Amino acid sequence: MLCLVAMATVLLAQVCSAVKHEDFKTCEQSAFCARHRAFANDMLKRSSATSPYSVVGNSVAFDGHALTAIVEHSNEKVPLKIELGFMESGVVRVRVQEEAPLKPRFDETQRFVLRDEGNSLPYAAPESIEMASDTAGGVTTHTISYLSGNTSFGIRMAESPWSLEYLADGKPTIQLNTKGMFRFEHLREKPVREDAAEDASGEWEEKFRSWTDTKPRGPESFGMDIRFSGFEHVYGIPEHSSPLSLKDTRGGGKGAYDQPYRLYNLDVFEYELDNPMALYGSVPLMLAHSAQSTVGVFWMNAAETWVDVSRQRSGGAFGGLFGRGGGGGHASAVDTHWISESGVMDIFMLPGPSAADVYRQYAELVEPTPLPREFSLGYHQCRWNYIDQEDLLSVSSKLEEHQIPYDVVWLDIEHTDGKRYFTWDQAKFPDPLAMQRELARGGHKLVNVVDPHIKRDSEYRIWKEASENGYFVKNKDGTSDLQGWCWPGDSNWIDYLNPQASKWIGEQFHLDKYNQSTTDLFVWNDMNEPAVFNGPEITMEKDSKHYGGWEHRDVHNIFGMLYHKATADGLYTRETPATRPFVLSRAYFAGSQRYGAVWTGDNTAEWSHLQASVPMVLSNNIAGMHFVGADVGGFFGNPDANLLTRWYQLGIWYPFFRAHAHIDTKRREPWLFGEPYLTYIRDAIRERYRLLPYWYTLFREASLTGMPIARPMWIEFPAEQSLFAAQDSFMVGSSIMVVPAMDPNVDQAIEVSFPSQENWYDMKTHALYAAPLKRQFALDLSTTLVFARGGSIIPARERQRSSSALMKRDPFTIYVYVDRAGAASGRLYLDDGETYDYKEGAFIERELTFDGVKLASRASPLTKDTLAYSAFLDRMARVRVERVVIVGLGNGNALTKATVRENGKEHEIELSCKDLASGSECVIRDPAVFIGGDWDILLS
Repeated sequence: MLCLVAMATVLLAQVCSAVKHEDFKTCEQSAFCARHRAFANDMLKRSSATSPYSVVGNSVAFDGHALTAIVEHSNEKVPLKIELGFMESGVVRVRVQEEAPLKPRFDETQRFVLRDEGNSLPYAAPESIEMASDTAGGVTTHTISYLSGNTSFGIRMAESPWSLEYLADGKPTIQLNTKGMFRFEHLREKPVREDAAEDASGEWEEKFRSWTDTKPRGPESFGMDIRFSGFEHVYGIPEHSSPLSLKDTRGGGKGAYDQPYRLYNLDVFEYELDNPMALYGSVPLMLAHSAQSTVGVFWMNAAETWVDVSRQRSGGAFGGLFGRGGGGGHASAVDTHWISESGVMDIFMLPGPSAADVYRQYAELVEPTPLPREFSLGYHQCRWNYIDQEDLLSVSSKLEEHQIPYDVVWLDIEHTDGKRYFTWDQAKFPDPLAMQRELARGGHKLVNVVDPHIKRDSEYRIWKEASENGYFVKNKDGTSDLQGWCWPGDSNWIDYLNPQASKWIGEQFHLDKYNQSTTDLFVWNDMNEPAVFNGPEITMEKDSKHYGGWEHRDVHNIFGMLYHKATADGLYTRETPATRPFVLSRAYFAGSQRYGAVWTGDNTAEWSHLQASVPMVLSNNIAGMHFVGADVGGFFGNPDANLLTRWYQLGIWYPFFRAHAHIDTKRREPWLFGEPYLTYIRDAIRERYRLLPYWYTLFREASLTGMPIARPMWIEFPAEQSLFAAQDSFMVGSSIMVVPAMDPNVDQAIEVSFPSQENWYDMKTHALYAAPLKRQFALDLSTTLVFARGGSIIPARERQRSSSALMKRDPFTIYVYVDRAGAASGRLYLDDGETYDYKEGAFIERELTFDGVKLASRASPLTKDTLAYSAFLDRMARVRVERVVIVGLGNGNALTKATVRENGKEHEIELSCKDLASGSECVIRDPAVFIGGDWDILLS
């Protein structure tokens, strides 16, 4: 939220207009970006771009799993140390900094982002790597080669000019500095200017509007061109309101941007669509995909970063922002140019060659999304703000009255005592404990917002303790506390780089510190970019000082993540044994997936924002931020009944499903528009709850493999070029295709492209569509287009409850959607949804297979016979399969009975089949098999 409320004389009026472009920098206004882009422009103008950097003779050394070399600029002669590290999976790490820096560069990002702080990366065994050197035509190259599985990988480094090429099966896929744009601004002493000439290039001082960045360390930025050879499409680097397949930012062309994509966490009020402007989160992970392979680059830097994108086309043009289809143009390469302001150049090249391989490789670096609390996958009802305790409980009771399941109701900033977080407005919320107990009776939770700004008030315990202990971020002098304006007025910000400060703020979430809180209360971190209303670009000044003497410019993009982590740590440690926390954060970076959910920020109740939510959610999933959603209904503005209905029908397919609204909007809880909209919205929410077993199983998969939850179509159908830029449909896991209705016309026709040589089934009617096929569907507001992929088995729970907590002992229905061979497979995972007992084996994970006549359930290979496993089986002993539905069998009419085999016993039950337009639907009622056991059901 960012609607600047009047505060003394600084914030004079409430501002509720569209984004103010003048508040935010362009590349030309960001001095380091302008310098690098000008250098790149110069290189592009040359007929033969030759990098001024070369390897110093005899400096190349190879010691097993690492190669080092010294590189120098032809004029500057400042030695730069290049380090290449080779990992078992084929990932290659490239690090660059001065051999002997004048001052230390910020190199702590790896400690906060990488698995085990970067101390246990899976480097390849020295005996598996070989280096060969060769000189031809006066150019010396060194080639490192090794095998990973059945794929051979290699790196070829040229000495003069210096460049790197990643080779997969002998072919270059990722190339560094082949365009000559590598530029490294070495640390230096500030020159003495006798004429006091202005620093026109902004190396030592930079002005933006009324602010001056003093830049005491001088220029320290760097840039690198990275080419994806043989690719047409690149994806990722969220967060931007741009298409799924990233647009060109150089060279013009239809629909191209004239600015690079910017990664700099900012609170952008009423952000624009189709724009590379920075938004709330930054994940510098980019994937490239072709019909042959998928590769990735992870640029691990927490400072302000810009990324240019351009393609070498041989014809065609790229589609619009939210257009349907999207085969796009043709290109032999995608050239990117990455520029960061400070820190150490630290690049990971992820070779794939499949998308699943890339995600496995990335998860090895940053860890995958862990299993969330099960309740957090349900429906979240939020508003800025529910007025008081009575209002909140009334919303809860109204949801139950209208038989709308939900799991969480939320409170925004107005629940506090004067925006003092960890407090309650006792006039509005006189008995928070009773309120939480009342919610808990229906299995519901409460989430309170706790923002990072701390109101300056000597009577406020949180501020007083933080001030006395020196826990606040400092001004550029390094001693006085940084002050700024946010919701409470004059505020300070905790310095999360300080481990004691981070631990202390986490402890404030403990039950003995957070007054009148319970273990059913969870947390929302908003405004943590950080938003500073009277700061440059509505954020913190770059020359502010953090723990260790580091400037804010070095750590800006991890600030929000460190607060997210501190909050999650606090919830983790507030009870024994620990339960899984739930924390929602607006700001994020690579690694934030470990601490909770994120969302796409303050969107608007417009059809265009409904459409934009799809590529934004998918781009986050592509970049490893799986637990993400968009505010259903739009944060700003007032949706009409049609838009709100369509948004719920799409929102149930976001991994994080929350409705939210601005304080100035009209109330829009699901029942307020009356019929038929109430029924349509309720049906959508119930569908989310019906499929919670599938969602939870997907999160289990993500926690093991790093695979996205919401997937662009190309991940599942990597050879179908017509899908490479498609954002009008997407997959939820590998089994469900969603084709959302996103047009304001109530009655509309949507063309659906059914990909691959597969069967697809309407999940409501079970009608079969044999692909490849394009088919138009006429829709009214009651109709949605969701299809099950042939060959899938999808678990569900059909009994409607008021919350997920009340479903824990409900029986399961197993849906079998057969492929063209009559077979299907799937998986079901469940645990207690709350604790970490699953790490000790307390879970049920079943592999379900159907071969045309037999449905079988077997324990997954990850199942271990531990005490925890046995205890969990005992707790779940009464949970059974109450129904099996098999869709698409060609011989359904010939089948009359099912034989159940379990625990050495067998019995026959009735099998009911009926003809559909294509194939049949067979139903087995109450086979009564134990969900955690081995069993077979044979059809005859």
